[in-house]
Amino acid sequence: MKTEIQTVDTVRRPVRGAQAPPMIRDTQVQSSSLTHIPTAVVYCEGNFAKIDGKTANGLVRHSEAYRITSVIDSTHIGENAGWILDDVINDIPILESLNIAIARESSMPDTFIYGMAPSTGRLSPADRGVVLDAITRGMNIVSGLHEYLSDDPEIAQAASDRQVTIRDIRKPKASKDMRLFDGSVANVGALRIAVLGTDCAIGKRTTATVLARALNAKGIKTVLVGTGQTGLMQGAKYGVAMDAVPPQFCCGELEGEIVAASEAEQPDVILIEGQGALSHPAFCTSAFILRGSQPDAVILQHAPKRRHRCDFPNMPMPTAASEIALIEAFSDTKVIGITLNHEGMSEAEITGAIAAQSEELELPVTDALSRPAAHLLAMVAAAYPGLQQGTPAAAI
Repeated sequence: MKTEIQTVDTVRRPVRGAQAPPMIRDTQVQSSSLTHIPTAVVYCEGNFAKIDGKTANGLVRHSEAYRITSVIDSTHIGENAGWILDDVINDIPILESLNIAIARESSMPDTFIYGMAPSTGRLSPADRGVVLDAITRGMNIVSGLHEYLSDDPEIAQAASDRQVTIRDIRKPKASKDMRLFDGSVANVGALRIAVLGTDCAIGKRTTATVLARALNAKGIKTVLVGTGQTGLMQGAKYGVAMDAVPPQFCCGELEGEIVAASEAEQPDVILIEGQGALSHPAFCTSAFILRGSQPDAVILQHAPKRRHRCDFPNMPMPTAASEIALIEAFSDTKVIGITLNHEGMSEAEITGAIAAQSEELELPVTDALSRPAAHLLAMVAAAYPGLQQGTPAAAI
């Protein structure tokens, strides 16, 4: 079961600091001032629409910083990226190779995006060759790997020779420039909602993006703070790659982004993208997100048919109920609703799971992709009805 998520082509002010996207050039078209969006080919060999392809999946669904021209994955040659993900045709084809991706364009794409998030966090030898090929052709490189391509002597030298940029999304700024938590997030007047999950790669960012769009469409000014590499690639206006920041600074760096968003935008709502899961022993970012953002509420993303954690076949998935109990014990917050990841589920199973989870947990439950966004809005409105009248969040 899939539904439509349209790619957004507007560009907003980029994230500040080392993780910022490339500068955007302003051009005049007729009498209007439009923004040039860099074109990008997304490389996702063998992993598109899979868990390790979550970066490519996210960019196909939503990208403000780049206009995605094609996806490279030889296992889906000739198919449409939107149809594979959501049963909706878009203008992004899936192609066999970088050669073909370039040949179909009237001009060289600006950017080569490494669109995978392997559990190793590192570049394979085969993928390394493709990255070097893209550099040779004069394309800028964007990578979300834990291995910083700008620190690789061969890749860095090739980029220097061709005068192209390497943007390592997870490469943090110097520790001397990092921020410690100081409690100023408590002075933020906007309602803060974190979208957490029961596992990694489960749809937290997608649900947060859908909710942000729906709230803004209703006139409830909302800012989404990104916490992972994909959200920053998509063009998140505020954010930090949490898993690349030393633990001492994680809470402070996130707090700083939330405070900056509050002061600059004066939003009604700030959504915070979750990472990993609080109960997952391999990740600690959910703990930092809860501490650093001090959320008023949490929406929990859960995949009912996922039997074990990603990349951990001997580690069973937690229940939504157990994750809720842990979150509410760990932080002074409340879970206001559940959103489902419908992987492996039929339409009937989605309907049944929504009803069963709602009855068991006594919370509203929906699926951000297969159900109308109005259901997400209703979830938030049920917990904070004052938002509908524009009441300041601090008074709700």
